Amino acid sequence: MQGESCTDRQIIEIGGDDRLEFLQGLVTNDIAGLERGLVYAALLSPQGKYLADFFMVSHGDVVLLDVQAEFAATLMQRLTMYKLRAKVTLAQSDLHVTRGLGDPPDGAFADPRDPSLGWRAYGADAGTAPQIDWAALHVAACIPQTGVELIPNDTYILEAGFERLHGVDFKKGCYVGQEVTARMKHKTELKKGLARVAIEGTAPVGTAITADGKPAGTLYTQAGGQALAHLRFDRAGGEMQAGDATLRHTAEPVD
Repeated sequence: MQGESCTDRQIIEIGGDDRLEFLQGLVTNDIAGLERGLVYAALLSPQGKYLADFFMVSHGDVVLLDVQAEFAATLMQRLTMYKLRAKVTLAQSDLHVTRGLGDPPDGAFADPRDPSLGWRAYGADAGTAPQIDWAALHVAACIPQTGVELIPNDTYILEAGFERLHGVDFKKGCYVGQEVTARMKHKTELKKGLARVAIEGTAPVGTAITADGKPAGTLYTQAGGQALAHLRFDRAGGEMQAGDATLRHTAEPVD
């Protein structure tokens, strides 16, 4: 298969008669989307904070859950805790994740977050292709990465742009963390969140951003003169500093 093998991903197979109802009551997105292809979603804490994000896709009589490998064991534990008496099986899969750009191979799925991220495929064979600068693509489209801009027990998914990334559904009904997420959507205006900034210079991921000497956010992934940052919007109107780097909030993500 032509495409880049994702060696940093792990697949969890969710089977059993209750698998769809089980997932529907846990994750941020509507699993009815599995009928159309790949679904992007997250699992939240009861307090509405991000725990893990992943892709889901139907594969025969199981649902494949494609997650960052370092989060897989913790996610499996959390799913097992919620399983209780449901007719659900959880197992680690031997399938590989492959992703790429351009024309997708047979059986591949468009990345639901943004067209610029190409396609993903699942199979027994790992793909091979020249390395793609995925970090630059994430910055250009203002898409957070697991474990970088998306931080367990810290990030709120609406501040990370999940609505724009088609990762949350506000009509599906209850799921873990739904009340907090719905309240942020309907009762408040977001005062901070993930944004794309122009950057001159560099600074380590996690560097604090200041504006006129006041805290204004945190700097994350950087590529091609742009970066992702979590900003306080009321302090992001002019020039900002992050270590030795200078930032300007000049480019908004496209809805």
